Amino acid sequence: MIGTDTISRVIGQDVYDQSGEKIGSAAEVYLDDETGQPEWVTVRTGLFGTKESFVPIRNADLTDEGVRVPVSKSQVKDAPKIDTDGHLSPQEEQELYRYYGMGSGTDTAQTATTESTTDMSTTGMATTGMATTGMTDTATTGAGYTDTGTAGTGMTDAPGTVGRDVSGPTTDNAMTRSEERLNVGTTSQEVGRARLRKYVVTENVTETVPVSREEVRVEREPITDANIGNAMDGPAISEEEHEVVLHAETPVVEKEAVPVERVRLDKTTVTEQAQVTEGLRKEEIEVDDAGTERRI
Repeated sequence: MIGTDTISRVIGQDVYDQSGEKIGSAAEVYLDDETGQPEWVTVRTGLFGTKESFVPIRNADLTDEGVRVPVSKSQVKDAPKIDTDGHLSPQEEQELYRYYGMGSGTDTAQTATTESTTDMSTTGMATTGMATTGMTDTATTGAGYTDTGTAGTGMTDAPGTVGRDVSGPTTDNAMTRSEERLNVGTTSQEVGRARLRKYVVTENVTETVPVSREEVRVEREPITDANIGNAMDGPAISEEEHEVVLHAETPVVEKEAVPVERVRLDKTTVTEQAQVTEGLRKEEIEVDDAGTERRI
């Protein structure tokens, strides 16, 4: 559904019929002076877009490709030829309603009075008959249109012109074809942070160290001339006790903290290829030559 807030997006868009076949390009949008809602759109058709036909926009849809209207292309081509002078009379409006099988439109669509007035409605349109999106007045319209009497962006003071889009009163007999180009750049943004943290863990370490100990060994020696003096010293029979001190080594463990390395964080830049996919719109030109249509 197209409302007053999306009218500026309609101007200059491609118009497709209910089966998806392209009809032409949108030139002007006419609002109902009572409801302030879009009622008709003029579509430029024919060679170089020199013909304009009124198409109902009340139940049309605005998509990424353009405007889809609930009528067929053949209906638009055979529509009543009505001048796009910025105003629809009640008779012209009823003729369009009958042709498109819309009855008499909404209860507020038909306007009995035909005299002009400079009062502005809530959407900034003149309150006589059906008015386009750019009727002349001293105020700015609520839908973002200026007081120059034109609709959309880049319009001239002449009603019904859309600047460079197609030929008209202010352009030559050539049509400008435009297309979108993709400009891809890069921007730097924070994706994460890295930090160093030191903590203590305990590991069991096993080392082997040699230890020595003293053991008792009994030595026996016979009595000889060399030791008989010591052997005969003291009583012949007595009780005696001799003591030998034994020694043994035991492991001794000491721990000390020593620096082993320095650790820091550093950054390096890695370049990789990223694919960007985007839909680009482009205009195509259709030639209607004596009923034969072809694209160039």
